[in-house]
Amino acid sequence: MKEIVISGKKNGMSMMILCIALFLASIVVFVIGINMDSAPMIAVPAIWWCLEWVFAFGFKVLKPQEALVLTLFGKYIGTLKGDGFFYVNPFVVAVNPAASTELGQSGDVKPTVKLANGQASLTNKKISLKVMTLSNSRQKINDVLGNPIEISVAVTWKVTDTAKAVFNVDNFKEYLSLMCDTAVRNIVRNYPYDVAPNIDTTGDGEADDGSLRGSSSVVAQRIREEIQKSVESAGIEIVDARITYLAYAQEIAAVMLQRQQASAIIDARKMIVDGAVGMVEMALEKLKKDEVVELDAERKAAMVSNLMVVLCGNHDAQPIVNSGSLY
Repeated sequence: MKEIVISGKKNGMSMMILCIALFLASIVVFVIGINMDSAPMIAVPAIWWCLEWVFAFGFKVLKPQEALVLTLFGKYIGTLKGDGFFYVNPFVVAVNPAASTELGQSGDVKPTVKLANGQASLTNKKISLKVMTLSNSRQKINDVLGNPIEISVAVTWKVTDTAKAVFNVDNFKEYLSLMCDTAVRNIVRNYPYDVAPNIDTTGDGEADDGSLRGSSSVVAQRIREEIQKSVESAGIEIVDARITYLAYAQEIAAVMLQRQQASAIIDARKMIVDGAVGMVEMALEKLKKDEVVELDAERKAAMVSNLMVVLCGNHDAQPIVNSGSLY
């Protein structure tokens, strides 16, 4: 299905003036017919009044970035685009299967128009061409290591081909929402939450350091490309995709936090030990170079032990003054 843009129909104002003029003229003719007792002059205005309401269905008003897909007796005849006051064939019907569907955080055309009594409502068949936002609910997905995580993605999108959006899929909004969920699952399950060894996230057969937490922009770009492939046939363009929420699932969040804390403690201890060994080496070399004191192997061992305790201890060392000999 190829989109056909209807042009040259911005004559709604002139048609409205013509209808009003004909209505006023019919009143004049009707009054004259009564005065002249002329049946034809009475019948013609009456017939016109009965049929005039049909022509009113041809008036269409569109705001900027709105479109209207029109069919005539089931055949697609074109799409009205652009702001203005249009007049078309009064027998055409506007089609929008997704008119009553509202997406989360989407700046769409309002699906219903309330009547004056505030009770009934009419479905708005206009299609918004604006860039809109879809924020689906959080999903629980297993990453490549099997750890359950919760993730939410915000997708900005717009309709680029109204004919494809209306006729190629049943409901283009629900279709987009479903494809977003599917794409997120397909991409996220290829990544670990944190960097893990021997994991290939790109599919090139080589291990890399990709992760959901550290490569969020890359993951979001892959999600956008995956969604775009799926919704191309629906006339939708995916402008951007962003990860809005990412965390371990509640049932393992506490355990994973302890694991991260343990890893951080180990890394910190390793850094402290490396620094302490370097400081001890520097102290021994300095004492030897300046010939401050001659230390045999036993005294060196005692000094190294004392320095390591002081440098690596969790609490401040309590010095003990030795007034005698080490032997």
